[in-house]
Amino acid sequence: MEHYQLYIGGQWIDTEKKFPVIDKYSGETFATIAQASQEQAETAVRSARDSFNKVKLSPTQRYQILLKMSQLVRQNGERLVETLCREVGKPIAEAIGEVNGVANNFESFAEEAKRIAGEMVPVDANAGNEKRLGFTLRVPVGIVCAISPFNYPLSLSAAKIGPAIAAGNTVILKPTQQTPLCGCLLTKLILEAGLPPEHIQLVLGPGSQVGNWLLKNQDINFYSLTGSTDVGRHITKTIGLRRCAMELGSNAAVIIHKDADAKKTATACAQRGFYNAGQVCISIQRVYVHEDIYPAFVKQAKAVAESLVMGDPREQKTTLGPMISEAEVNRVDAWVKEAVSQGATVVTGGKKQGTRFYLPTVLTDVKPEMKVCCQEIFGPVIVVSPYKDFAEAIRAVNDSVYGLQAGVFTNDLGLAMKAAREIECGGVMINDTAYFKVGNMPYGGVKQSGFGREGGKYTIKEMMEEKIVVLNL
Repeated sequence: MEHYQLYIGGQWIDTEKKFPVIDKYSGETFATIAQASQEQAETAVRSARDSFNKVKLSPTQRYQILLKMSQLVRQNGERLVETLCREVGKPIAEAIGEVNGVANNFESFAEEAKRIAGEMVPVDANAGNEKRLGFTLRVPVGIVCAISPFNYPLSLSAAKIGPAIAAGNTVILKPTQQTPLCGCLLTKLILEAGLPPEHIQLVLGPGSQVGNWLLKNQDINFYSLTGSTDVGRHITKTIGLRRCAMELGSNAAVIIHKDADAKKTATACAQRGFYNAGQVCISIQRVYVHEDIYPAFVKQAKAVAESLVMGDPREQKTTLGPMISEAEVNRVDAWVKEAVSQGATVVTGGKKQGTRFYLPTVLTDVKPEMKVCCQEIFGPVIVVSPYKDFAEAIRAVNDSVYGLQAGVFTNDLGLAMKAAREIECGGVMINDTAYFKVGNMPYGGVKQSGFGREGGKYTIKEMMEEKIVVLNL
């Protein structure tokens, strides 16, 4: 059984206390991780600060490290894929896609490391200041604390480590206890790529303890979280006036207008609703379908759900893996049963399959106040509702405390632009589901879905300070 250590102060460090990592399909322990003490967490911060102060990487050096990292991710793809399958329960086809995406993203961050620039500011346009010259500089913020979630531990760790390094910062990586191994492997690879030894720290342990130690340490300059709204609220209250970027919860919605193809859109929504067992911030949860094509849509969504193959994530035939834990399976089951008791109809699914799987579920006759509609279900469940008027559908999408991304299917350009302007989300995908994301686009939400943006140059900008320089000539 493999054991993974902390990486603090340029050294791999073991601890007496260990935590088991569970194979999400078999339920068996297949690895263990060390657990950091408060002293070790504080040492990690001091080491990151010392390295930031003493070792300044040029844009070319950052580019070379991140480009090498992209190559190493590809070379170690098989190991990373297997790790995703085991620690997350991600079907192998999805795991391969995640690894390829991470390699591409590191390449993109490498390129952006050479493009960081300020801008000229026409201060001389102000009367009496004709002899002044103004421009801005963008400088690294300092220490970035990267807190990654269980559902995309490779991709979302990379989405924080990559831009932090591109911007010239040092990084403290704090993976979740449920899926920590991808973060451990990324730490090893980025060191192999040539990152200075103390430019990255790997701190393992429970968020309620180790995470809080890091939040309260005043020497950390920036926090990047992907997680629940409740955790985001706790972090912002704890860190005070320090900067952060929060990518939080969602109950992503899609509008299917009457001019869309019912079969194709139902297939797309069902597939993206059940991807990674529905455990994705932009998993399709709410679907609003024009009444003219509603019956055909529901019929096809049911067929797609029932065609999925549950099983061992490492088998090619598997298209639906286990959920992260038995507790989460039970929670989703309770929410569905509650909805049914309140009048919802189960078109298909609606049941547990053993202790680690939940059948892909399609619900109709739902009400906005049901948990399966108004909260983030984070499981393989989609709810489908009919509408008559397009403006009514937009209002339904906006009737949410969340606002991460939404999708709209229509061939009417006017309606598409109306949706783009009026839907209250960080992103609106036209003729696609809400589940669309590539590494160089700005990704993030509004309302309780968070603030700040991830992706390419947008994340790098978040992790830098902009200062004005004025020359009095």
